[in-house]
Amino acid sequence: MIKGFEQGVAGVNGQQIAYSKGGSGPALLLLHGFPQTRAMWHAVAPVLAQNFTVIAADLRGYGDSSAPSEMSAYSFREMAADQSALMAHLGFETFHLVGHDRGARTAHRLALDAPETVKSLTLMDIIPTHTLLSDLTQQVARDYYHWFFLAQPAPFPETMISHDPDAYYQSCLLGWGSATLEDFDPDALASYRQSWRKPENIRGMCNDYRAAIDIDFALDAQDLGRKITCPALILYGAVGIMAQRYDVPATWAERLSHMQSAGISGGHFFVDQHPIDTARRLSEFLLTQERAP
Repeated sequence: MIKGFEQGVAGVNGQQIAYSKGGSGPALLLLHGFPQTRAMWHAVAPVLAQNFTVIAADLRGYGDSSAPSEMSAYSFREMAADQSALMAHLGFETFHLVGHDRGARTAHRLALDAPETVKSLTLMDIIPTHTLLSDLTQQVARDYYHWFFLAQPAPFPETMISHDPDAYYQSCLLGWGSATLEDFDPDALASYRQSWRKPENIRGMCNDYRAAIDIDFALDAQDLGRKITCPALILYGAVGIMAQRYDVPATWAERLSHMQSAGISGGHFFVDQHPIDTARRLSEFLLTQERAP
């Protein structure tokens, strides 16, 4: 899945969580987003592994991880618990945490629920879930229509997507800001296709979005006013939909005590489009945290 890395599956939190592990040094957990898999880190993880023990994991319902059938199993709290349990299983009591898209939302919840484990938090190209849903504009509703399509009752979206999964999910990869299919590594794209063609993963990804509305919105409302105190980095695609519609750093300012932010060339999938720039910015931030007294 990531060349040169150990590939494994851990039975944790009642799930089977697939992961790739490589490098040495302080622990670093990388979480992918929709509709991808841990293969999205294929070019970034080896660079980070020069200084860190890097674990890239598949979220439940994605890639090679298990995909439970119940919608309630897909709250970010449950998905975060998987990843906390994975890191404990691998012997890491604390770790740096990086997430993109749904992985970033999972990372945000993990930092709220288990702050003692997170040494630093990097969130990529998202605004807070509660902000997006409570302050929804017409433009964002159109741009991010998939939030509400995927959240429709089963089996409507599953049936529509199953007719041609490649067509649907590739339309997602090409949306949200300036990507072309050529921006995605062929091997990574093959991994994404293998994942999203599985009926259980199609259902799981729909349940991910159903849970965001039915469960996570209320959980996040309970945590309004709480601040994450570890060092945090907000990265976003400079020409992506999030940057066009929001001042992305400003949406996080009241939630993160020690925040840095930066735009990276590209759209929502800037990790795929510009992996060298992404790896450089992550390395600078993470190494600075390790050197801090």
